Amino acid sequence: MTPGKTRGQNGSAKPTGGGRVRFTRVRVGAVDVMAVSEAELLDHVAAEWRRGRGGAIVTANVDIVRAATRDPGLADLVARSEIVVADGMPVVWAAGLAGPALPCRITGASLVHSLAGRAARENRSVYLLGGEPGVPEAAARALAGHCPGLRVAGTCSPPFGFDSSPEGVREVVAEVVAAAPDLVLAGLGFPKQERIIAALRTELPDAWYLGCGAGIPMAAGRFRRAPGPVQRVGAEWLYRLALEPRRLARRYLRDDAPFAVALLLGALRTRLTSRHRA
Repeated sequence: MTPGKTRGQNGSAKPTGGGRVRFTRVRVGAVDVMAVSEAELLDHVAAEWRRGRGGAIVTANVDIVRAATRDPGLADLVARSEIVVADGMPVVWAAGLAGPALPCRITGASLVHSLAGRAARENRSVYLLGGEPGVPEAAARALAGHCPGLRVAGTCSPPFGFDSSPEGVREVVAEVVAAAPDLVLAGLGFPKQERIIAALRTELPDAWYLGCGAGIPMAAGRFRRAPGPVQRVGAEWLYRLALEPRRLARRYLRDDAPFAVALLLGALRTRLTSRHRA
């Protein structure tokens, strides 16, 4: 599928036969993102906790959509998650150009805080997986301070390259499983965090999982998000690039920016073609 191939699917959120909520999906590249607000997402997770059912959340930014569009295996990995939201204004814009507009952008960094807050209200526990040594612990303290009553089941900073061997993966999975959390915040980067989540779900099917990328170091205060106006105009990537040019320049400038342009142009062509046919 080409980057700009975007299509919408009409219909509002409604329960399926098994009680699950089915949100409107909008295809962007090879990813179906969902038209759901952050408040609706939190309500859905809380309701599923009460039913004893778990799930996974993917926050699809341009980098994830690009990777999934070029690799069917990664697209399948994303599609296994119950909730996929748009984390990136180009993804939101592309969806709106060629299909039903998404209500908002939902970032992993924001969900780290809002899901922790809802977990505290529901008397649920959270586990933080990812970040350099000391970072998940600092994030856990910060979240506990902002979310009274939050139970921290544990933290883990996996060693570099742990996922290169089955033994390394098993050790990390066993550590999380032993803590038996209700919510796992996995900040390992895509697709590593989604692969670990897939492994964890077989052992802890009743938990909810969020692949949050840099959300854990952000919660720990290691670096700040862009100011609100910068986020709203879709320029947060420039702010991040200024903070970490060596790490992000190649990914943002060489890989993501050209793909984002192709995504938007393809979505615009789809919209114009649909209007002409109408």
